[in-house]
Amino acid sequence: MTTTVSRETTSSVTTEHFDVLIVGAGISGIGSAYHLKTQCPERSYVVLEALDGFGGTWRTHRYPGIRSDSDLYTFGYRFKPWTNAPIASAAEIQKYLGDVIEENDLAPHIRYRHHIESASWSSEDNCWTLHVTRGDSGEVVRFTTNFLWMCQGYYRHAEGYTPDWPGMDRFRGPIVHPQTWPEDLDYKGKHVVVIGSGATAATLVPAIAPDCAHVTLLQRSPTYFISRPNRDEVVEMLRELEVPEEWIHEIARRKVLHDLHLLNQISVDEPEFTRDALIDAVRAELPPGYDVETHFTPKYRPWRQRLALLPDGDLLKGISSGRASVVTDEIEEFTEDGILLKSGEVLRADIIVTATGFNLSVLGDIDFTVDGDHLDLADTITYRGMMFTGVPNLVWIFGYFRASWTLRVDLVGDFVCRLLHHMDELGVKRVTPRLRAQDADTEVLPWLDPEDFNPGYMMRSMDLLPKRLDRPEWQHTQDYWTERETLPNADLDDGCLRFE
Repeated sequence: MTTTVSRETTSSVTTEHFDVLIVGAGISGIGSAYHLKTQCPERSYVVLEALDGFGGTWRTHRYPGIRSDSDLYTFGYRFKPWTNAPIASAAEIQKYLGDVIEENDLAPHIRYRHHIESASWSSEDNCWTLHVTRGDSGEVVRFTTNFLWMCQGYYRHAEGYTPDWPGMDRFRGPIVHPQTWPEDLDYKGKHVVVIGSGATAATLVPAIAPDCAHVTLLQRSPTYFISRPNRDEVVEMLRELEVPEEWIHEIARRKVLHDLHLLNQISVDEPEFTRDALIDAVRAELPPGYDVETHFTPKYRPWRQRLALLPDGDLLKGISSGRASVVTDEIEEFTEDGILLKSGEVLRADIIVTATGFNLSVLGDIDFTVDGDHLDLADTITYRGMMFTGVPNLVWIFGYFRASWTLRVDLVGDFVCRLLHHMDELGVKRVTPRLRAQDADTEVLPWLDPEDFNPGYMMRSMDLLPKRLDRPEWQHTQDYWTERETLPNADLDDGCLRFE
């Protein structure tokens, strides 16, 4: 086992060396640390986290009702059974992650309040050097590592995306983004307008509606919603039979993945049928005569954007009760006491919430260099959606949109550990993705095909992301059901990876 080395340099900057350095202590980083510890116990490692605790999204997002948008049988790890309701609150997810840390003794390996400023690769030394600022003391420290595992997520935690609408400075009330929800925001008895129609808006509206005078969900265009009971009858039956939780977790996980695969497949094969079925299901939960065509009939085919999940149909219940309503229109301008729409309608508001999405963060907005040259990921081709041409000894976790993000955490964890063992067997220190001769004349394409999947936060930032080729080795397919077979069996010696 390689030991951690600490030393004082001549510049009085403390340097520590680890075999593997994991960036981020959210759901990706914690899962990756588990796989590294269990599959590569001979390697030393550290997890650096900029926040003051673990959890990532589930720590920073504190708006009312914050919950998962995926079931926890698949959003949870394959190695840790989930024992509560399928859709979980942020607090429940935080507890789950805390249990993983405690049960596997990961805490001694995690350093909080460590903000990474830069990361530089040296081919001469075969290692990464990271310059880090400690948030608790302001001290600058340095880490070196043989292998860098990026688990920092894909958006900026410090700020969300809010368009610049005319007149915003005239509005007399607070304008709030859910990502930076003020703890002292008083919305009781107030008229609130929530701009947006994705998962965040669908979560927030029913959570605050009981306490508000009224909540209006203002959307430019409708989203597909899918309503499901927040319980699993199969799981409940198995528990009555006193089946071990590990078995229940695996059975529930397989059932969810089977059903989701069918939904994905039918969305591609029979988009009109799927569209009508989704819309009819929403119509059945709304009052007779409700204008579903205007407010719940999207213009795009199912799964070109993520389906927004409604546990127990909570948003639709809020609308049916009259405590919430939906307006489909575009904003002309903000006024002193609300929003003027392009139709001429005025929405009165005491508070406006902009649930309008994320700002993408590529590799944590860290300044990367490779042998002294600035790294622009947009100039690289992705290897299987997790490594990049010309960038040695680095893996990035980017999960799934049409399935739970964490499914890919487990798959990539297995892959990285297999890759590290393979490097040991070859006696090499460096692995770098390189295009093969047969790849040289292949058309270079954007990270995602916008005809296949096109959420706004991705389309706004495609110029920041790596490119892909129309070959399985050189793209992130977003297809878990294919990758669960191909990634474990990927040939590490097929020429895509150069070992030195």
